Amino acid sequence: MNTTTNTPTPRRFEAIVVGGGPAGLAAAYTLAAGGARVVVIERGDWPGSKNMMGGLIFSQPTGQVIPEFWKEAPLERHVTRREMWLTTGESVLKAAYESTDFGAEPYNSFTVYRSRFDKWLAEQARAKGAVIITETLVEDLLMEGNRVVGVRTGRPQGDLEADVVILAEGVNPFLAEKAGLSHGLKAESLAIAVKEVLALPREKVEDRFNLEEGTGAAYEIVGEITNGIPGTGFIYTNRDTVSIGVGVILKDMVDRAGEAYALLERFKAQPQVRRLIQGASPREYAAHLIPEGGYRGMPKLYGNGVLVVGDAAGMVNAAFTEGANLALLSGRMAAQTVLKARDCGSFEALTLSHYGELLERSVIMKDLKTFEKMAPFLSAHPHFFSIYPELASAAVKELLTVDSLSKADKMHLIIKLVKSQRPTRKYLKDLYDGWRAFS
Repeated sequence: MNTTTNTPTPRRFEAIVVGGGPAGLAAAYTLAAGGARVVVIERGDWPGSKNMMGGLIFSQPTGQVIPEFWKEAPLERHVTRREMWLTTGESVLKAAYESTDFGAEPYNSFTVYRSRFDKWLAEQARAKGAVIITETLVEDLLMEGNRVVGVRTGRPQGDLEADVVILAEGVNPFLAEKAGLSHGLKAESLAIAVKEVLALPREKVEDRFNLEEGTGAAYEIVGEITNGIPGTGFIYTNRDTVSIGVGVILKDMVDRAGEAYALLERFKAQPQVRRLIQGASPREYAAHLIPEGGYRGMPKLYGNGVLVVGDAAGMVNAAFTEGANLALLSGRMAAQTVLKARDCGSFEALTLSHYGELLERSVIMKDLKTFEKMAPFLSAHPHFFSIYPELASAAVKELLTVDSLSKADKMHLIIKLVKSQRPTRKYLKDLYDGWRAFS
């Protein structure tokens, strides 16, 4: 059993964390800092080795776990500009926000490679006293009646016992099902994301994306790039690479017989996107599932001797493509709950319900509840990714084209176009449905 320590692994801990992603490592770091004996069990070669994500982490939630982390963590660029694109096959409508405030400490967000960042986070947890066990798959939970008391790894003498087990196992909540907390995955509650890391010289990254040295940009993109399937594209600038990808609801893609890799190629071929990545060479490629069931798709979050955090708990805010920050916060709250339970001398569900109380008061549940109807709304209104981008682009193009028509004539043409594409009653219904989904 590989570990990051040279001492024999004890058989009993106060807490076992299953999964070495942000949620699990935040829990381990907080527990170890609080004096608890904690072990992290990670199936990869090292924490982060199975995640090539190039994405965003945010300073405020990350700093709650490790204050001033940006001074030491392996970060790519601090993000000073965010852009939203609405695309058609040939055009883009852009909304952007850029601020010098985001370029000063403590910053707002950073682009990262999760493989590097997770490894660094594991080192911080280990420095506090956490044991990190890698290349080890947890096969089952150890139970005494209806209480979780440890895990079974399948290795010789691989059973480990603990007062509490924190499940940070990611999008496939196998152990949460074993604990009776989850009812499994549904295709309509999952997104499939395909992404690629493209190598591009540092000076070209800064030139192409109009960046000052060391600063970064993040793009969220919707429209025809997903071929009518509800979803988004994204582009993140790293030091000398660009992370690009697209994510769509799994059920919708299957229903339309789509292929994820084809959507990524379609995205990269969009003219304005193609110019940004021209000449870049592929470095990495991957696909993975993302839980997007939101508040409605969350499992029960605690039981006797067990807590669920991060992706395993469905803590992803799809509306703002936020996941890592929710994972870090949930891991920290789970650890705070365990430390409180240790002081009380009880790890039953009633005591661990403090985790649910912390979550209810946090930004995590507030945001997930606010956007709980978003995924069903978008799946029921796929024309938001086809008809509306085309109409918006045509309207703006008509207004900006200078010819023999007056602006009044152009407005009449735009109104005629809008009416020809969709009856007024359907526009009103879309407006009403949207209001209900976000109210």
